[in-house]
Amino acid sequence: MNIEQLVRDSLREQASRQTSPAAGFAERVLAVRRRRTRRLASVAAAVAAVIAVAVSVPLLDSGRTDVRPAQVIDGVVTHPDQWPPRDMIAVGRTALAAYCTAVTVPRTSDQGVFTRTYWLLDPRTEKYTKTTKWSYVAVAPGMHTAAVLEQNLPAHRIGILDLTTGKVERWIPVERGVGGVEFSRDGGRLVATTYDENPDARTRSAVNAETGAVDWMAPYKSSRSGFYVLDTASGAASWSGVPSGQGINGRQDFAFSRTGEQVYSRIIGDRDGLQQFYDLDGNKIAAPANEKYLRSDVDARLSPSGRLAALGLTKEVGGSPGKSYSSIRNPLTGKEITKVRGSQLLAWADEKRLIAWERTTSLKETYLPRLVLVTIGSDKVVPLSGTYKDIYKTYWEPVFAER
Repeated sequence: MNIEQLVRDSLREQASRQTSPAAGFAERVLAVRRRRTRRLASVAAAVAAVIAVAVSVPLLDSGRTDVRPAQVIDGVVTHPDQWPPRDMIAVGRTALAAYCTAVTVPRTSDQGVFTRTYWLLDPRTEKYTKTTKWSYVAVAPGMHTAAVLEQNLPAHRIGILDLTTGKVERWIPVERGVGGVEFSRDGGRLVATTYDENPDARTRSAVNAETGAVDWMAPYKSSRSGFYVLDTASGAASWSGVPSGQGINGRQDFAFSRTGEQVYSRIIGDRDGLQQFYDLDGNKIAAPANEKYLRSDVDARLSPSGRLAALGLTKEVGGSPGKSYSSIRNPLTGKEITKVRGSQLLAWADEKRLIAWERTTSLKETYLPRLVLVTIGSDKVVPLSGTYKDIYKTYWEPVFAER
């Protein structure tokens, strides 16, 4: 196992066990942020399309890296000098709608709460504005509104926030406490994960003898109880119970499938990104045909057309910096079509371009990434953000949405 994998696994372990000595470990189980624009037309069309891509976009190895200063480059708004970003980052219709940092805040001598601080994109100024009001934020497609939860989870109302004014337009009351929310692809519905207890609660486990920092851990059994499906316009909601079980960390939220006809979450106890799907009544079902081979820990998932699937890291090449490659596959067969630069694929910008984390150090050095734009069929990398200086202290979690 190489250094990058060790660091990424360490971050996931911190998210699942929350043994965090300092501020900055945001959980990868935050909202799965996906851009969705069209359904898969048919099996035949999908197969034909992926074969065409396989033929037309072989992986190149130019080794070029775009390091031009912050500006609009071919429709890409970059700020490679900013870490974390202060001004909008965007590629085509996809933008960094928000991001958050997190730290465990002690409440008693042995109890604490994993607390997020968000920076939300103001559509008027195109700058990120800090807020500590919300424990959880999901941004709707169009980036004009967001669903928010107040501190002290589980919450018994969901706020619909106007991102332009920064004010809550209305509240949707819920009988069962909610700990996480996600929008459907069209923004018309929310899936809200319900918990009996705060999914971000932490218990003091140890104190570092050298630094004096407190280690905090999440419970090994989640209090997750099920999910609501809510209409964002009317507030009408239906709840379905889903047992949580052992081997699941405190937070394990649901998200909509591509069509919105199912929901899914990471399989209980699994650390390899496997996922379990449910119908909207809470019954376990098989994965949809075009989501069967996806991973719950790869945020990009399906391309806008649904014809390509983003999978995990498959190859690394030495050098200074080193290069990482992730797999692009046929979503219906799971067969690899090609590879694309990036150690973690976060969001599709269009059918050929993705936003990703990519390393800036050699394979022998500590893994320090930056946000980049990568393109299928090219080895070119366009930096979108600045670079981590210390991944254990300055970690931030991106939230992408369609503009």
